Amino acid sequence: MQNETDKGLTAKSLHSDPLSWVEKYADYLYGFAMSRLRDEDVAKDLVQDTFLAGLQRLDRFEGNSEEKTWLTAILKNKITDFYRKRSAINLKVMNAENEQQDFFDAESGHWTEKHYPRAFGLEADNPLMMKELGSILNECLAKLPGLWFSVFSMKHMDDLASELICTELKLTAANFWVIMHRTKLNLRACLQKNWN
Repeated sequence: MQNETDKGLTAKSLHSDPLSWVEKYADYLYGFAMSRLRDEDVAKDLVQDTFLAGLQRLDRFEGNSEEKTWLTAILKNKITDFYRKRSAINLKVMNAENEQQDFFDAESGHWTEKHYPRAFGLEADNPLMMKELGSILNECLAKLPGLWFSVFSMKHMDDLASELICTELKLTAANFWVIMHRTKLNLRACLQKNWN
């Protein structure tokens, strides 16, 4: 006769096999975390935290989605929590517009001649060029301050709504748009400097 604990484990194992998670999903989850965090140690820690949280919440997993999808959702929440903690430390954005005010003409609001965007001369059907541009873009992203990268990746990699990002990172809408503006300006300047 099975006791209640054995019955619970049997019911859980119908939908998920935690013993196989590391083998099946560790590499994928690590890659997912690295693409958003750029820090190997933090990525490894968050993947471990994901597995631990999955074990703790295993009774809530009903098998309505794939294990991989469920674990990825947990990891996304862990990454968001990491961004939130980091943003609380790095909120130095209030007067950010002033740093790059010379990018635009004060009267017209248009780009100044010195900072007007230049064409990249990129051929979309050239895989080597695209790969090189991707490498340069990753280097430029790595140079961004942590909060900027967090906001940019949540918006453009995770495709989260601006309002949700503001809520998660405890930013005002004005701070969010200033960060996005500064990030795009910095990425553009970095790409133009490093792209031949």
